[in-house]
Amino acid sequence: MYSIIVVPPPTSEDRQHGTARIRLAPGERLSFGRAPDNDLTIPHDGVSRRAGELSAQGAFWILSNLSARQTYVVENPEGAGEHIKVGPGRLDAPVPFEFSRIVLPAAGDLLTIEVWAPRHDYLPEGAGPDGDTTAPAFSVDRTKRYFAVLAALCEPRLRGDPHAALPTVDQVVDRLRPAWPAASRTSVQWNIDYLAVKLRLKPGPETADTGPRLNGKKESLVSLALRFDLVREDDLVVLSAADASRTTR
Repeated sequence: MYSIIVVPPPTSEDRQHGTARIRLAPGERLSFGRAPDNDLTIPHDGVSRRAGELSAQGAFWILSNLSARQTYVVENPEGAGEHIKVGPGRLDAPVPFEFSRIVLPAAGDLLTIEVWAPRHDYLPEGAGPDGDTTAPAFSVDRTKRYFAVLAALCEPRLRGDPHAALPTVDQVVDRLRPAWPAASRTSVQWNIDYLAVKLRLKPGPETADTGPRLNGKKESLVSLALRFDLVREDDLVVLSAADASRTTR
């Protein structure tokens, strides 16, 4: 199976006939830059003659920045702002994203190369060692109201705006009230406080230590939830009852 699929920056010809895609099997490399002897030529004066190289490595890929001055940014379009920076001269930087966008600064323009890594390798079922199961790192029940509160907090960033301001408690109440008529500022705030303890951002009530005051509690919860995929876009279905109530009014 192909390891990665590279979608080059579109050209005027691509807009007429569709963008070409380059498929790389594990171990294959793709050089890119302004010079015509690259595997992928990017004809822009702001791109180095030998700008970089991609290498397919099974279920992930690596990027070498051969530019002497420019830092490249690799964005995760589905990762709520998640990105890595690959500095000038950095070789073999591993990129873990399934969908990636390499952003090349080029004399006032930002050129993008998309890279897809569709190959997923998994441990065969039953191949692990026998014994007690491992306790989950974060245990959440998607049927509970605290999860609906967490989903409502994460919703703006999961909808495609990685830098969206988080909803206020009053906005969360309004979002949940069609499906949870008894929702109030007090009940939503209680669930936020409960989540902070449940996700171990603060000590639990069984300890004498209350821990330091947690400023930016909502921001910390959303950051943790999105970083570890505790809430994903398909989990927003828990808010669908609220959407249905709005459309029938």
